[in-house]
Amino acid sequence: MRIKDIRATTVTVPLEAPLRHSNGAHWGRFVRTLVEVEADNGLIGLGEMGGGGESAEAGIRALKSYLLDHDPANTEALRFMLANPTASLYNNRTQLLAAIEFACLDLVGQDLGVPAYVLLGGKVRDRVPFASYLFFRYPDENGAGEIRTPDQLVAQATDLRARYGFRTHKLKAGVFSPGYELDCYRALGEAFPGDGLRYDPNGAQSVEEAIRFAKAIEPLNNDYLEDPTWGLNGMRRVREKTNLPLATNTVVINFEQLATNVRDPAVDVILLDTTFWGGIRPCIKAAGVCETFQLGIAVHSSGELGVQLATMLHLGAVLPNLAFAADAHYHQLRDDVIEGGKLPYVDGSIAIPSEPGLGVKLDRAKVAEYAELYRELGGYPYDRDPGRPGWYPLLPNTDWADPAIEGTPL
Repeated sequence: MRIKDIRATTVTVPLEAPLRHSNGAHWGRFVRTLVEVEADNGLIGLGEMGGGGESAEAGIRALKSYLLDHDPANTEALRFMLANPTASLYNNRTQLLAAIEFACLDLVGQDLGVPAYVLLGGKVRDRVPFASYLFFRYPDENGAGEIRTPDQLVAQATDLRARYGFRTHKLKAGVFSPGYELDCYRALGEAFPGDGLRYDPNGAQSVEEAIRFAKAIEPLNNDYLEDPTWGLNGMRRVREKTNLPLATNTVVINFEQLATNVRDPAVDVILLDTTFWGGIRPCIKAAGVCETFQLGIAVHSSGELGVQLATMLHLGAVLPNLAFAADAHYHQLRDDVIEGGKLPYVDGSIAIPSEPGLGVKLDRAKVAEYAELYRELGGYPYDRDPGRPGWYPLLPNTDWADPAIEGTPL
C-alpha cells in the first residue's frame, strides 16, 4: 500500500453558544481542517487539525511531494520527513504531522482489518471517561445559552451531568477576576461534593494570584489545578506553595520540556494532546516516560470534531496509566461531520471505536454543508473577544471582563 494523493477541506461546525476563554473566544463555531490521505488500493485515511482556510489547506497540499509513494505503515519515518526537529526552527509542522499520522494509522488499520488501538499496543479499556468541560458563554443567536453567573454555571453542569453522566467537571476560566471565578468554582464544589473538579485559567494569573487561588480551593475535591500561571518556572513556584497537583497542556508539550520537568519538577500531570504532540504515537511515548517517573497523565482536548475525537479514544484505550477522565469540547458541538452523527456519551464515557482504523467515516453531505458554511462565514480571531471590541489578552491578565455586563449574542 502506497500513498497516492492527499486532500484538505476546511469546515466550520456550530457550537451551542460562543465559548469564552482567557485568550478570547470561540465565536459560536469551531473551524477545523479535515485531511484525507488516499492510498493506491482505494482506501482513504482521515486526519484533522485545528484552524483552516487557504493557509492550512496549502500547508497540507505542500506535503504531497513528501508523501507520494510513501508506505503509510512507516509512521516513524514521518516525523523526520515532515517535522525534523533540527528543521523545525524554520518550518514547524507538528500539527500537520499529527493530521497525517492519524490518516496513516487509519489507512493501515483499514488495510489490516483491525482498529487503530491494535497497532498501538492493544486496548486496556473499552471506554474512555470524560469531564464535563464547562465554559463561560455568550448567548447564542437566539439569546439563549449564556453562562456568566455561578447559578448559570451550576445549571449547565447539572444538565450535562443528567444528560451525559459526567462525574468530573472542568471549568475553563481566566475570563473574569479570580475572586469572581473562585465564587463560581466553589459553587460547583457545593453542588457536586462527590465529583472531581478542575480549574483552568489558561495561564492568565500572575504567580502570586495563582498561589492565593490554589490555597483557596484546596478544601475542594480537586483532580488538579491546570495552568494557573504561565511558564515552567512560574508553575514551579506555585507548586511549591500548594498541596494541589498542577497540570499543563501549554508548557510541557514536547519531549525536551518533559525532560526538563522530570529533572526539575514543576508539573504533576501532563495533558497529552494528539495534535499538539504531533500524533497519537508521540503521546504514547510521553505516557511511557510519565509512567517511569510516576507523573500523572490525562487526554487533552484542542477543540475536536469526530475524527480527532477518535484519535483521543484510541490513545485513551492503550494507556495503562490513564488515571484521570479525558477532556473534550465535543458535547459543546451541535453536530459533527462523521457518519451516524455525534458519538454518544454513556455514563460519562465514550466507547472506543471497534471498526478498522480510526473507526469513523466522513458524512459527505455534512462535510459539504459545513465547508459551505465556512465559505460563507470565514474564520474568526481566536485571540479576540467579540463582546469586548479592541480587547486583547495580556499575561498575566490585568484586564478581567466584568460579569455585571451582559455579552453580545452572535
